[in-house]
Amino acid sequence: MKKIPSETRKQAQQLAYGCSDLIDLAGLEARLAHAQEMGKPLFIKWGADPTAPDLHLGHVVPLRKLRQFQELGHVAIFLIGDFTGMIGDPSGRSKTRPPLSQSEIKQNAETYKTQVGKLLSLDPKVFELRFNSEWSEKMNFADVIKLAAKYTVARMLERNDFSERLSEGRPISLHELLYPLAQAYDSVALGCDVELGGQDQLFNFMVVRDVMQEYGLEPEIVMTVPLLVGTDGKQKMSKSLGNYIGIFEPPEQIFGKVMSIPDELLPDYYRLTSGIAWHEVDRILGDIKEGRLHPRKAKADLAEAVVALYYDAQAATLARQEFDRIFQERELPSEMPQAEIKFPTIGLWIVDMVDVQLRCEVELPTELGSRSAIRRKIIAGAFKLDGEALSDTEARIKLTEPAVLQYGKRFFVKIIPIR
Repeated sequence: MKKIPSETRKQAQQLAYGCSDLIDLAGLEARLAHAQEMGKPLFIKWGADPTAPDLHLGHVVPLRKLRQFQELGHVAIFLIGDFTGMIGDPSGRSKTRPPLSQSEIKQNAETYKTQVGKLLSLDPKVFELRFNSEWSEKMNFADVIKLAAKYTVARMLERNDFSERLSEGRPISLHELLYPLAQAYDSVALGCDVELGGQDQLFNFMVVRDVMQEYGLEPEIVMTVPLLVGTDGKQKMSKSLGNYIGIFEPPEQIFGKVMSIPDELLPDYYRLTSGIAWHEVDRILGDIKEGRLHPRKAKADLAEAVVALYYDAQAATLARQEFDRIFQERELPSEMPQAEIKFPTIGLWIVDMVDVQLRCEVELPTELGSRSAIRRKIIAGAFKLDGEALSDTEARIKLTEPAVLQYGKRFFVKIIPIR
C-alpha cells in the first residue's frame, strides 16, 4: 500500500470532522491520494428528498460538508430523487412517507438549484445536478429482479424500523424493501466515490456498499452527519414541527431563532451550522466551558455568523442590533407586518381574531396552525396586546386605535382597526 501524504491525511481529517459515521477513513485517504496523483476529482453524492424543497439549517449540515469537497476540487453530485420519491421511504419512521406524483416532484425540484446556490458552487467543474429517473425509468422488470437478487430479505429486515414493525405485527410493503436497492443503484449508475447524508440513512448506505460490490465496483465511502435538533431542543429540525430555521427567512428571524436555542445545543450548532473553521470552533467551545465566554454572547456571535452565511456581514450586524434593541432595550421592532381588521361593536373573540382575521392578512407562526393550538398559547400567556398579556380565551377584543399584537418573542403585527 502506498504511503499517504501527510497533507492528504489532514484533508481527510478535516472532512471527517463533525461526521457521525465514516466508513471508512483509510479508504477516504486512499481515494483522496489517488485523485491527487491522477489529477482527477472524486464524485460525492448527496440525495435530495423532492418532497420539501425549502431548505433549513438541518439540510445545510450535509451540504456544507459537500462544499468542503468542492473546495478541494471534487465534484458534488446533487441528486434529486424524482423516481424514488414516488416510492416513499420510512427512514426510521413508523410508516412510509407518502409518495408524490411526477408533477409534484418536478415542481418541488425546480426550486432546489436556486436554493443550493447559497451553499454550493454551481460551477460545472465541481457541480452536477442529476435526477435518478435518468436510469431508473429505463429499467424493465427483469432488471428489477436482477437488482433484487443482489440482497437478501433477512438482511433487509435488520433495519430498525422494519424489524420493529415486523415484531409488532404492523405491515411492511414489498415496495419499501426496494427503496434501499433503488438508492443503491443510483450509486452504481453514477459510480460514486463518496455518499453523504443524515445518520438516519446509515442502513441504506450500507446496502449501497454491498450492492456496489455485487456489481463489481469499489464500494463508496459513507459519511453521515448528525441530525440537527430543532429550536425546541428536543426533536430533529423539521418544518412540520415548527422548530426549524429556514435559510431564506429574513435576517432578523434567523437571528432571533438561533438566539432561542437551548444553551446545551451550542456545541452542535457551532460545529454544524456556523461555517467557522473547526479549530476556531474548538477554541470558542473551550472558552464557553472554562467560563471565559458567556453562553448568551456565544449564541449572539453564532446567530450573527449564521445570518452572514446566507445574507452578508452588514445584514448580520443589523439583525443583531435589531435583536438587542427589542430584547435588551424592550423596544418594538422598527418594521413589522400590518393587518387591517374590522371590529364589530361587540368586538371579536380573541381566537377568531387570530385564527380568522389575522390568518387572512399575515403569515402566522407554524405552531399556530389550529384553533386549539391558539387557545393553548393564549392560556400560556404567549400573546400580548400593546404589552398587556392576553390569557382569557373568551375575551372579546375591541379596538378603535392601532395596536401591536405580540406572540412569543419574535412575532409582532400592527393591527389597524377599520370601519
